[in-house]
Amino acid sequence: MAVKKKAKSSVSSSKSLKSVDDAIASLANVAASTSKAVIDTTKNKKKLLAESKRLAKKLATLMKKKKSAKATLNKDSSTTNRKALKNIEKDISVNKKEVAKITAEKSLAIAELSTLKIASKRAAVYAKALASADKALNKPKRKRRKKRATKVSS
Repeated sequence: MAVKKKAKSSVSSSKSLKSVDDAIASLANVAASTSKAVIDTTKNKKKLLAESKRLAKKLATLMKKKKSAKATLNKDSSTTNRKALKNIEKDISVNKKEVAKITAEKSLAIAELSTLKIASKRAAVYAKALASADKALNKPKRKRRKKRATKVSS
């Protein structure tokens, strides 16, 4: 069998202009969406940091309560004191689970934010460079005056 050769497709000017315009628009959209994503992720990170701080304070308070409950238990080993100590220990274990969960989310958010910031910065710089290049390319041509012929003195 004879193999048919593919005819070379010639690119028309309208297709190439549309392709370039689409690429520029796509880059502008990426720059806008990544900057929005950076803002949203930053808000989420701040929320997680505040939650982490709140849980750390709560844990410190519970540890102090546990210490005082142990002291009262050593003085008077009644069932109410033992129940109070067990309740505090349950609260501490719940708090530690929440801290572990928040810490995992926080580390993911921080990693995502750093990657997003890099992508956003690159997209913004490329969009700015393309805008300045486009501006330079779209400048009207300057009209130059014809030089006067100098008279040659004889």
